[in-house]
Amino acid sequence: AELGVERRFVPESCPRAVRPGDFVRYHYLGAFPDGTRFDSSYDRGSTFNVFVGKGQLIAGMDKALVGMCVNERRFVRIPPKLAYGSEGVPGVIPPNAVLHFDVLLIDLWNSEDQVQVQTYFKPEKCPRTVQVSDFVRYHYNGTFLDGTLFDSSHNRMRTYDTYVGIGWLIPGMDQGLLGMCVGEKRIITIPPFLAYGEEGDGKEIPGQASLVFDVVLLDLHNPKDGIVIENQLVPESCERRSQTGDFLRYHYNGTLLDGTLFDSSYSRNHTYDTYVGKGYVIAGMDEGLLGVCTGEKRRIIIPPHLGYGEEGRGNIPGSAVLVFDIHVVDFHNPSDSVSITVNYKPSNCTVLSKKGDYLKYHYNASLLDGTLLDSTHSLGKTYNIVLGSGQVVVGMDMGLQDMCVGERRTIVIPPHLGYGEDGVEGEVPGSAVLVFDIELLELVSGLPEGYMFVWNGEVSPNLFEEIDQNRDGEVLLEEFSEYIKAQVDSGKGKLAPGFDFEMIVKNMFTNQDRDGNGKVTAEEFKLKDQEAKEEHDEL
Repeated sequence: AELGVERRFVPESCPRAVRPGDFVRYHYLGAFPDGTRFDSSYDRGSTFNVFVGKGQLIAGMDKALVGMCVNERRFVRIPPKLAYGSEGVPGVIPPNAVLHFDVLLIDLWNSEDQVQVQTYFKPEKCPRTVQVSDFVRYHYNGTFLDGTLFDSSHNRMRTYDTYVGIGWLIPGMDQGLLGMCVGEKRIITIPPFLAYGEEGDGKEIPGQASLVFDVVLLDLHNPKDGIVIENQLVPESCERRSQTGDFLRYHYNGTLLDGTLFDSSYSRNHTYDTYVGKGYVIAGMDEGLLGVCTGEKRRIIIPPHLGYGEEGRGNIPGSAVLVFDIHVVDFHNPSDSVSITVNYKPSNCTVLSKKGDYLKYHYNASLLDGTLLDSTHSLGKTYNIVLGSGQVVVGMDMGLQDMCVGERRTIVIPPHLGYGEDGVEGEVPGSAVLVFDIELLELVSGLPEGYMFVWNGEVSPNLFEEIDQNRDGEVLLEEFSEYIKAQVDSGKGKLAPGFDFEMIVKNMFTNQDRDGNGKVTAEEFKLKDQEAKEEHDEL
């Protein structure tokens, strides 16, 4: 005679129970006491959807549903007076029938419900939150209120990318995403009238379904955004800042806004080398690299419209905000020349180095960021060259000019006057600016340009005969070499300093051996001033 309710399964979590006025979606089996089934929502393949406590159900069911939780299962015994009474339902329910229902509650909402947001993870740092008209990239799992999965971006292995607050999403999701931080995780519960309503989506989502989205926000920007620069380390001394047209060498780590690493120059053990402001890199990086100092570290945050746009590139997804943590190693301009800073000059500085002089000096060689490349001090010996003879890079030849013994100077050499784009494998990186700290220790004056040997006194009028010791009218290389060596040893002549004796003598002999037969005759033999005079007379 009375309503009977047996709770056969009650979920552990029951955040909300049915109250009069709520809308519910439930499955049921209807049977008579003898077990004969008269109805089933399962057979129709859809839940029974109805308001509770508004007279849309038989009185017994209206009462039996109150207090139910989603996923709860109840066995309900309804007497005739709370069911179809003495009249029954012709052809279906006989008069005065007791009805048994096996009920499983699937969904529950109220017309006064709003979007519910439950944040279960929020990053410590949240510099920016989602606002109307922002563009976001997020992952989600979409379920019904009973936990049934209907969709997942994770399964597609692709984020959902959309504008917020401009009608591209269902209204409840537009509301639920507002105020989120990148990296935040929240559960957004949306009643059907803020989702797909009475009709559903025509596919996976039935009509009148509450939706639950478990969301993690990966990315966030606004189409009006420019780049953001966060200075992390600026050297105390910054004599020069990068400008359009400069060539930079820098290291970087490239990540997405959620911290996912997509590229790193460190992993390749090679700087990224490029011109700035010339379109060689993405627009945001072109802008972000301007105004940097050598040694500076900065973070450059680039929105997708200044990065790789909607299409992305490689392992960079479309519409992704990019974060570059950069360290500037060096930069120069193709118009740069050698920079010379004199650190010490002796008071007695009358003899200055010039082309052809033989120099002995100590140096420390480093990159612009201070990385030591080489040092003669560690080798315990000087570096010796003939200035202007191509024995060192062009920039060093330039930087050692007009220097006196005892002077110390710093020479900064751009790569086009150093080792160029290729560098020296294993020693000097390509396109590297070089810094040399120099101390000149010894200077031996060279000969006039074009001369390999000069006389310190008068030249003998019988020079050929003196060289031709066996008086056969021909001078061989051995005779020539012995004679020149004797003149140098006696102080009567001087060879160009810094070169190998045999190399110079052989070169001098070859110049005299005009027919190339390995012998010099009196007719071939001429002094340098005689050669110049004859050429002038011929002209």
